[in-house]
Formats: sequence, structure tokens, C-alpha cells
Amino acid sequence: MSPTTVKPKTSTKIKLQRPPLYKVILLNDDYTPREFVVMVLKAVFRMGEETASRVMLTAHQKGACVIAVYTRDVAETRAKEATELGKAKGYPLFFTTEPEE
Repeated sequence: MSPTTVKPKTSTKIKLQRPPLYKVILLNDDYTPREFVVMVLKAVFRMGEETASRVMLTAHQKGACVIAVYTRDVAETRAKEATELGKAKGYPLFFTTEPEE
């Protein structure tokens, strides 16, 4: 009887890479009413009243504020939606995105 050769099982591991994340940034302007900015933050980014007010004040004082971090598609969609809400009311409210480092 000949000896049986046992070969080790080879398995291929697929390494999934997380999608790159993007920051949504609120840019301050001197025309959009604070209350409107808070309303947009609550509606588009699902923030509570306190958080939205704090974010709006940070952008007001520093010129810009990171709102949230999402995958690229979500970040761009939310930034566009929030900017469009301002544009519909005639405000220069602007949200932008950039890759998270």
C-alpha cells in the first residue's frame, strides 16, 4: 500500500478595502440667516437642535466647519441637497466635500 499524500488546503482570502471617506464642510457666509442654517442641518444631516446650533456657530466663528464624514456618494449628495435648499430661498449657503486624510 502506498502512502497517501495529503495536500494542505489553499484558500484565497479576499481583502476588502473600505471606501475612501469624504468630509462635508459648511462654509460661512454673511447673508444666510442662522435659523435657516440650523434648519438645513437638522433636515439634511439629521442633527438635533443643540448640535445644529453649535455647528452653525462654529462655521460662523471660524469660517467653515466639518459637518460629517461619509462615503463619497453620500457626502456629495448631502452637500448638494443642503446647498440647493439655500439656493431655493435665494441664500448663498454652501456646503462642499473633500477627501478625509
